Amino acid sequence: MELGAGGVLSVSWEGLRKTEGGLVAADLIISVGGAAVKYNVYLLKDAIVLQFVSTDRGRVELAERLLKLTGVSAKMKKVGEGGEWHVWATTNKLATGRKELRDALAEIVRAAVENGWVDADKAERWLEKLERGRVLREGWPKYLVRLKEGALMVRFGSTNLNSVEEEARRFREMGLVEGVHFSVKMPEGGRDGYVSILKEGLAFAAWLSVHGSGEQRRLAEDFISYILERAKEEGEDVYKKALEVVEKGRSRGSLTLKGLEKKVEVDGRRHVVKVIGGGAELEESWSNKKLLRLKITAEVDGVRSDYTITYGRYGRNNAAVGFATAKADAPGGREADAERYSALIKALTGKEPRIHKRSNGAVEIVCDREHLDGFMRYAELADAIMKWLEETSRRA
Repeated sequence: MELGAGGVLSVSWEGLRKTEGGLVAADLIISVGGAAVKYNVYLLKDAIVLQFVSTDRGRVELAERLLKLTGVSAKMKKVGEGGEWHVWATTNKLATGRKELRDALAEIVRAAVENGWVDADKAERWLEKLERGRVLREGWPKYLVRLKEGALMVRFGSTNLNSVEEEARRFREMGLVEGVHFSVKMPEGGRDGYVSILKEGLAFAAWLSVHGSGEQRRLAEDFISYILERAKEEGEDVYKKALEVVEKGRSRGSLTLKGLEKKVEVDGRRHVVKVIGGGAELEESWSNKKLLRLKITAEVDGVRSDYTITYGRYGRNNAAVGFATAKADAPGGREADAERYSALIKALTGKEPRIHKRSNGAVEIVCDREHLDGFMRYAELADAIMKWLEETSRRA
């Protein structure tokens, strides 16, 4: 049976009651296209539980599919030796479902409160969770959002192959690239598979939420809204980190180099930076290494010059590192040119580069990935930088 193609989804409830064991229960009916399943809803001590139990595997498969159409990912399981199959979901998963489902569950909770069967404070917490789902994109399953060794982790895990494939497909439709923006591991042997959003993927999704078009932009807006909401639920540190990545992504291409003027301080000395223009291009080195060359024309303290910073990928971590070399014939010599480089880079990215003085007298300016994120804020540089990052990322 093909569900969801032409039928109208309907969610209703009936039969609020207390069981012999004293549990508050009700029946919830999900139907679409002539197919319908009646589930049990229980209001337990610490959770809302929706459950369907049957020895008829076909009926349980239908219950699983109908529940998925409401935006709730739940996997059917065989329980015990009696041939029973179960499918169920609890509060957090139910809160990510569609409006029709959340509204029906909220009505059950309110009716139970009116009957004096559920504590009002506990009911309010459940209702808040169900209400929060209204600001999220209906149909997103619950993602794990947390910090791991200071880095942001955004991941959806499931033993259900279809669920993992569905999330991967959704990111591809958004415009994200597997191996660059997200990674996928399919479930095997009853173990969880996952879809993991890389830092660059979250930043790119944030960029799409502002600069994308049509369906891509809508999907990205919903995803970013959802992840920020999940991060907020996990605590201030997680939310702060997620918001930092999102804001960097949103700001890509939002500024222009031409006409930028700024005063900055480097090593206790103030400098005036006036940017005339710039651009970026991809090149290949003699060893076929893909390089990113940033070229910026600027006046620093009245000295006009062309500044070039060349990024490549280096080391086991495939780190993005940019290099520039101070010119010996520049006004004031190498050290003065290096200081002007530092002032320009700090004016554009907010962070000074590292300066290395070689034994042969050469002075090298070194930028890292944080500088590159700063450069990406400028429209003249953003497209080339994002293309270079994509083409040089190690694919999973």
